[in-house]
Amino acid sequence: MTGLIHIYHGDGKGKTTAAVGSAVRAAGRGKKVLIARFLKTDDSGEVMGLGHVPGITLLPCDENFGFSWEMSDVQRKAASLYYNNLFRMAWEMAAGQDGADGFDMLVLDEVIGACGLGFVHEDVVVEMLRGKPGGLEVIMTGRGPSDELMECADYITEMVMRRHPFEKGISAREGIEY
Repeated sequence: MTGLIHIYHGDGKGKTTAAVGSAVRAAGRGKKVLIARFLKTDDSGEVMGLGHVPGITLLPCDENFGFSWEMSDVQRKAASLYYNNLFRMAWEMAAGQDGADGFDMLVLDEVIGACGLGFVHEDVVVEMLRGKPGGLEVIMTGRGPSDELMECADYITEMVMRRHPFEKGISAREGIEY
């Protein structure tokens, strides 16, 4: 790997799926992959499957703060502290700054949304991306990346929603849940 930075964003489904697919491909080539998830809990569909893939380390996301628009100021502060710490821990592990061997790939699932909500300090993310180890591949997902985040990226892929079952009155719970 050459240590590129990817952004998968947009209003369509597939951002996490693309990131997970890249992680599985890298692990299949013997690379070490670290995945940190923001704004999601461990009951997300990918968690159970990824736990069985050799070469992939999945950081737990065991705090649930609810929907951002329903949070009190106290909950928002708690979420910010939690997610900023999660980002720092993931970055230090991936870069080998925690004293252990680093990783070849770091997936920061929904970190873009966490930045947009003010739960992760975007200036810190940008600073880390600009000074990242040369061989570390970084994948970020989420809606609404800032211009500054996009300037850091080598790959930018936008998922566009063209049709959604909600338009027909079908909820996500009526289909296959994954």
